Amino acid sequence: MPLAGAIVLLIQFSFAFHALKTGRPYWWLLVIMAFPVIGCVLYYFVEVFPASRESRKAARAVRAVVKALDPEKALRARVADLETCGSVENRMALARECTAHGMHREAAELFRSCLAGLHANDPEIRFGLAGALALDGRFADALETVESLRATHPAYRASEAGLLRAGALEGLERLDEALAELRTLAETHPGEEARWRYGALLKRLGRAEEAHAVFDRMLRGAERQPAHYREAQRQWLSLARQNLQA
Repeated sequence: MPLAGAIVLLIQFSFAFHALKTGRPYWWLLVIMAFPVIGCVLYYFVEVFPASRESRKAARAVRAVVKALDPEKALRARVADLETCGSVENRMALARECTAHGMHREAAELFRSCLAGLHANDPEIRFGLAGALALDGRFADALETVESLRATHPAYRASEAGLLRAGALEGLERLDEALAELRTLAETHPGEEARWRYGALLKRLGRAEEAHAVFDRMLRGAERQPAHYREAQRQWLSLARQNLQA
């Protein structure tokens, strides 16, 4: 049929143009033009699909399935690495994996074991230790660690260190200090977590009207952001929406 032939030819020329424009090997032109349907299908799955957003989504789905089938695989791999070589890097990797598995006390001890010699003041290790201590409920130790980090490395992950400090203060029931920290972070932190936590603490303190204003500003501000930003911040935006609807 002439119409079907014209459509196939148009598809072939489209794939051929893509191959030329993106610098693919010239033999792809022969494959595409010599085998009208199969050639285009091969080109798509070999050259286009692996770099596409759909491929990345598929890869994430595969990783999620693997993790669901064997959730301890990464942890076992880190333990094996540490048994092979007890380096600081391997201990830190195992500490992060312990954190991901809710083993916060073990993570804290691993991070602490790294703070020796050349790494005694390493900001990355101290930041990891502060986070593990906070997750383990040892808020006083977490606060001491993060404040020491900010004193020696004030620019190191400043916003995240501020969130850690605010969380430790809140855990210690030093709510006014936590609120002051979060008030600043609500204006400077690149994501929505600080704004959400600021609003949540206002609500906890009985300042519901101010809290609702924060949540409303979060949602209105997110509407002006690209879709990928809203997707990345979905957890905090969803919480803000739930509080406004309550």
